Amino acid sequence: MTKPSSGAETSPQPRISEDDRIARLQLLRSPRVGPATYRRLMAAHGTATESLRALPDLARSKGVKSYQLCSAHLAQREYFTGKKIGADLIFDHEPGYPRLLSEISDAPPFLWVLGHQEQLMRPCVAVVGARNASSLGTRMAHRLAAGLAEAGVVVVSGLARGIDAAAHAASLPQGTIGVHAGGVDVIYPAENTELAKSILQKGARISEQPIGFNPTARFFPKRNRIIAGLCQAFVIVEAAAKSGTFITARQALEQGREVLAVPGHPMDARAAGCNVLIRDGACLVRSVDDILQAIYPATHQPPPQTPMADQIHPQAIQTTLPLPPSKTHAYQTRRKDLVQTLHNQILNRLSAAPLAEDQLIRDLKKPAAHVAPAITELELSGRLERHPGGLLTRIHNH
Repeated sequence: MTKPSSGAETSPQPRISEDDRIARLQLLRSPRVGPATYRRLMAAHGTATESLRALPDLARSKGVKSYQLCSAHLAQREYFTGKKIGADLIFDHEPGYPRLLSEISDAPPFLWVLGHQEQLMRPCVAVVGARNASSLGTRMAHRLAAGLAEAGVVVVSGLARGIDAAAHAASLPQGTIGVHAGGVDVIYPAENTELAKSILQKGARISEQPIGFNPTARFFPKRNRIIAGLCQAFVIVEAAAKSGTFITARQALEQGREVLAVPGHPMDARAAGCNVLIRDGACLVRSVDDILQAIYPATHQPPPQTPMADQIHPQAIQTTLPLPPSKTHAYQTRRKDLVQTLHNQILNRLSAAPLAEDQLIRDLKKPAAHVAPAITELELSGRLERHPGGLLTRIHNH
């Protein structure tokens, strides 16, 4: 199998100075400054230093009294502590920041990275699931992660016990990425300390949180958005309904990621979330081949079966040999027809009333990786419009 190129390349740009790095760190660590506010301030004022000068007045204008910036001393201490433990601070738009992650709406402005940064530039797939995983689920996660690693894909997970730990352990020889909910130097749970150390031999651990920060429950969804954002696909082995993993799968769909799930017994609560996702259109996973076929249809041949015409994505029509000249026109015509059919199916489900993109994907019963490019094409052609919160509306002036 030809190994796919990574979706994580980024155009080289000069690295920013150490003083500017610390100022940016101070800005983002200041109260009420999240990724969106950080980017608005930087766009309005040009530099972190000027943004820091403007921030107290801006806070007062919003009714916040006695606003206090993060101190320069705290920012310096975090920066130099991170450097001391061997971590690098990578900002968005710098070489080494993953392109796929930069495309999500609330991407972290920077990441602390321990280990081999080059792993962030390779194709990535998340393998996640329940902490209280079954023996069968753990074995399945291990098998899938090992197969992905052998195929040249970096396995990403959240360093939790259960499915996450199994996925990391299986992909250690080729390198895996662990995403922390706390600081990049804080191992949680403690039982995964040796696993976390082993990851650094060929892989990487990353976090957006301050060095030394101990995670609490509300920070795990923040971690999960990074796991999904890094990856081309989000594979769930076991997840209860309404679990954090199940909710993140919905977010991954909104990010345009392929969501895949391993089915489980209907009476096992740990499989309820996976079964619901499959019912609603997620790809069913039986083996690593199902994952590779879903995300790389151009390089991985499908099982021997003939899908219905309206289930074939136009970009997934493949031939093992060049088409004869007599059939080229027919092929091109067929592909154009399939593109138009998918466009019409999308537009027929949209109106002036906003519809969530993940709901549209579920309604169409097609993989997100097939629908998302078509949505982008319709947006560029002015036939639909995106709105905050992953909502879509149809533009009726065509």
